[in-house]
Amino acid sequence: MTNQAIQFEKKAPAAARRATPRQPPASNRLLSLDALRGFDMLWIIGGGELVTGLAKAWPTPFSQAVARQFEHVQWAGLHAFDVIWPLFMFMVGVSLCLSLTKRRKNGETHAAIYSHSIRRAVILFALGMIAQGNLLEFNLAAIHPFYSVLGGIAAGYLIATIVTLNTRPAGRAIAIGIFLVLYWILLITIPVPGVGRGVLTSTGNAATYIDRIIMGRFYFAPANQANTWFLSYLGFASSVLLGVLAGDVLLSSRLTVMRKCLALYAMGAGLIALGLVWSLWLPVIKLLWTSSFVLITGGICCFLLATFYLIVDVWGYRRWAFPLTVIGMNALAIYMATNLFDFRVLANVFVGHLLPRIGNWDVVLTQVVALTIIWLILYWMYRTRSFVKL
Repeated sequence: MTNQAIQFEKKAPAAARRATPRQPPASNRLLSLDALRGFDMLWIIGGGELVTGLAKAWPTPFSQAVARQFEHVQWAGLHAFDVIWPLFMFMVGVSLCLSLTKRRKNGETHAAIYSHSIRRAVILFALGMIAQGNLLEFNLAAIHPFYSVLGGIAAGYLIATIVTLNTRPAGRAIAIGIFLVLYWILLITIPVPGVGRGVLTSTGNAATYIDRIIMGRFYFAPANQANTWFLSYLGFASSVLLGVLAGDVLLSSRLTVMRKCLALYAMGAGLIALGLVWSLWLPVIKLLWTSSFVLITGGICCFLLATFYLIVDVWGYRRWAFPLTVIGMNALAIYMATNLFDFRVLANVFVGHLLPRIGNWDVVLTQVVALTIIWLILYWMYRTRSFVKL
């Protein structure tokens, strides 16, 4: 997903503009969103393993505590690593808001936009099956049709598109509230055979029960720690719509750039506060994508977007973000590539003979080399303007 053009009320300082590396053709891109997308992807493509590798090589209480933040919480709770997926969905929402605004200004009909959105969602769903659903095994017994991050993004994106096209910002906020409350009600009222109502364990909950009914023989739950899907689509759509609301803030003609930053920070604080209160009754559970999880992660995403927007697009400090921008401009391509190929294998071609000699630093060296290879490939794609878009 790529963000569309956006005009800013305040230009970057001249010195910062001169220091910025050559940009691709879209000169008015929201560069902070590309950088934030690259920041998010960095942890997916190997940054997380690099942090845990450093903790292994340099075991201190601090390094171990940091490393734990790069592991998913087993059930209830929240680590930094659990924000990666919601952040990507949030950015899909920001991009959606910018894109739809531009396309409607260009006179595109709702029918044309719906057609394009459905095609994009289908492609994302298919790519998700390739990346995580074992589609390329060509074995019906091994296929997991709904078990993919991209499939969840496709569903959330499509629902959010319908809401965004037919509502104003206030209506979108109301839709989020309806989705989250409805999801909560369904979780606590649907009776699960042998379990009862309102039970939220990894093996006994309404969302998992509905998934089992719909998927039938295709249901897949690795070690009973799988994400839930069909009821969770309400949460997925809400995460994307929170990004749409953030995009509405960025597009506002009534706010200065600094007020936009403050509005995003205030929005983030409000979402986190509301999510924490809600968590007293509905726990923060990523695998269920609970309503409290949506709000808290959405608040964190607002803070991150506001910070990147302030530094990159308002103050104009772009050089530091260039390595992240290179990743963010081809996020989908590298996500698919790293799911289909382990770049550590290629890294071992260069440094494999050194690994037995450096002890606990072997993971660090392997990850550094693998990330370097990945980034150089992405840099070549950036320089040749080879951007994978849907």
